[in-house]
Amino acid sequence: MTDDSKTTHFGFQDVAEDQKAGMVHGVFTNVASKYDVMNDVMSVGIHRVWKDAMMDWLAPRDGQRLLDVAGGTGDISFRFLKRAPGAHATVFDMTQSMLDEGEKRAEAEAMADKLDWVCGDAMALPFADNSFDVYTISFGIRNVVRINEALSEAFRVLKPGGRLMVLEFSQLPNDGMQKLYDLYSFNVIPRMGQVIAGDRDSYQYLVESIRQFPDQKSFAAMIGAAGFEQVKYRNLSMGIAALHSGWKL
Repeated sequence: MTDDSKTTHFGFQDVAEDQKAGMVHGVFTNVASKYDVMNDVMSVGIHRVWKDAMMDWLAPRDGQRLLDVAGGTGDISFRFLKRAPGAHATVFDMTQSMLDEGEKRAEAEAMADKLDWVCGDAMALPFADNSFDVYTISFGIRNVVRINEALSEAFRVLKPGGRLMVLEFSQLPNDGMQKLYDLYSFNVIPRMGQVIAGDRDSYQYLVESIRQFPDQKSFAAMIGAAGFEQVKYRNLSMGIAALHSGWKL
């Protein structure tokens, strides 16, 4: 089988690998202007608490260089720099319109001398080996075509002693609770997307992509396979989301 004929998931659809990136790009181009509202919708506002929990575990320090992949409108980078004003952050995303929305935010102007905005592919980062102290990706890893390649790239660009942290929607450990959450996700979120952003299909994809993502232990194993050590995870809101941490040692 050639690379051209390899398939992957786009939500619940099977699509050619070389098509997925463009399809995901289309989703985020469509929702860019409503992205921050979208996160509030999909998590009922709790994503803000989860991102603060991410910062608590990361403990940003002055002098660190952060690469925030799938950084979108800058949420994680802004939080990082507020806790470590002497740090530097690079917001990296495949969708230029997402970065453009981020650069319009008041925080971006206030932190302009500590921020870079770069458009590109998580599976082929345009940075030298051993360039960053911290690599974060928040609600983005499940949209990558080949997750293992993105994790390998994360390992490559981190300095020895550097840290990876991933925030992603995950799986609830209780089947009954998962079924209730799925009922909410599949019936409510796409309708909210239609009302708020005029875009049901993009929200339908996002809900489906959550269900296709590996569970916590399986994803931790993928991080370890990429070379990271001391891999750990923490469930947030009983597993609706999870934080995964690993070190390049």
